Amino acid sequence: MNDVHSGGCQCGALRYQFRAALRDIAHCHCSICRRTTGGILTTWITVPLASFEWLAGTATEFASSASCTRSFCPSCGAHLTLFTTLSPQTLDITVATLDQPELAPADRHIWVQSRLPWLHLDGHLPEEQQERIP
Repeated sequence: MNDVHSGGCQCGALRYQFRAALRDIAHCHCSICRRTTGGILTTWITVPLASFEWLAGTATEFASSASCTRSFCPSCGAHLTLFTTLSPQTLDITVATLDQPELAPADRHIWVQSRLPWLHLDGHLPEEQQERIP
């Protein structure tokens, strides 16, 4: 089912929506996600790029690697999306910025080779040493 889901940043300057199923959701343990969010991991949902639209505001973009561009709120700094040229038809959205993040539980761990050794979360989920991108 492709329901409409929405979200935004802390201050409300950026709002978005997408029409896609809540699936393909991963806890990312890479050091880049930790440094760009300030969290111990980031949980992402991957959606078709064509299903996503900004409803309000203009995000600031940052090229965090040769293949990835991340978007942030220029006012409050919230990290909202990641686009990678490795999968140009999709967009990753931070689950924490969804209006209803409780509806989007993770289905796997990615980049576990970088996981903090003291972090134990959702141990029943499959793990990928890096990330398998179809």
